[in-house]
Amino acid sequence: MDDSVLDFYDDLAENYHLIFVDWKQAISWQGEVLSEIIHSKLASSSNGVISLLDCSCGIGTQAIGLAGHGFKVTGTDLSPVSVKRAQKEAETLGVDIHFGVADLRSLENDVSDIFDVVLSADNAVPHLLTDEDLFLAASNMYAKVKKDGVLLITMRDYDELVKEKHRSTEPRVFDEGKRIVFQIWDWAEDSKTYLINHFLMREMDGQWITKHNKTRYRALLRDEFSYMLRTVGFSDIEWYMPSESGYYQPIVIARKS
Repeated sequence: MDDSVLDFYDDLAENYHLIFVDWKQAISWQGEVLSEIIHSKLASSSNGVISLLDCSCGIGTQAIGLAGHGFKVTGTDLSPVSVKRAQKEAETLGVDIHFGVADLRSLENDVSDIFDVVLSADNAVPHLLTDEDLFLAASNMYAKVKKDGVLLITMRDYDELVKEKHRSTEPRVFDEGKRIVFQIWDWAEDSKTYLINHFLMREMDGQWITKHNKTRYRALLRDEFSYMLRTVGFSDIEWYMPSESGYYQPIVIARKS
């Protein structure tokens, strides 16, 4: 994992909600969609409550949404600044979530319980740039899933992105033109990784303020990740595209037999 990842999320935590049209609406929508998907793959536990570890919780977008749908949620993240904000937001929104700081590659040591579901959403896993780090993270996620439980990961569709190697995202314009979010992507020569330059521009009191953060991702292909999941012991690996799931990124679901 690139050293920039921690700085990227620590520095972005205060303004992370501004990358959404309406963050509170995104919490509600993602909670609803992910809850439906999980329930379709996993029966409730004996007490009727599904335990879930969101191991890249950020400021709480998915964790808060799922807690609102009755899941017993634990949220962890590499970024302590993000975790602190997630805890504050959960309290404000009246949901009970246990939060902590943990690296995807050391969950077995950093998190004490095991869970019906382990979740990592919003393209967090591709921050793992090497096979060694990816294997470590997959192994640690496997260790945190109960027998017959599931792993759910969402990430960008790199199978398509590596074909075109887009150099930027379309600018998203919010607040009647007073807030603009976009990214510039610098691809490595081998097309296996790329550096994102993330820009948040806001007009405040007649002045434009630009916030720039950068970090690196791996263009992780579906076959590569499926192979890694099988290697650490997961089975019944299934991919769902947005047209099937209703979610905004491809989803992979794997079971611990």
